[in-house]
Amino acid sequence: MGLESIGKNIRKFRHHRGLRQEDLAEITGLSINYIGAIERGEKIPALDTFIDILNALSVSADMVLSEVLQEGYQVKATKLSEQLKPLSAKDQKRIFDVIEVLIKHSG
Repeated sequence: MGLESIGKNIRKFRHHRGLRQEDLAEITGLSINYIGAIERGEKIPALDTFIDILNALSVSADMVLSEVLQEGYQVKATKLSEQLKPLSAKDQKRIFDVIEVLIKHSG
């Protein structure tokens, strides 16, 4: 099911926040070893622990779970759409052209 992506996303957002595993462990009251096990995909946190981690990282569950949810790619498409908004029309067109070529050659 790809649950290891949960840990990878937690690690990614921890890095974005400029936090070390030690920092996240301290904020959440968890051990450094447990944080490491989660990030390596060896452990899946209980719901209350998962919520504590999300709050510590200031991210939503869909951001962390996007690759394991059936609707995850819709979440990614929405995030991508938000990232495209500030780009110039020329840059947006180039990106859409690349996406169209990828779609044409997939499957």
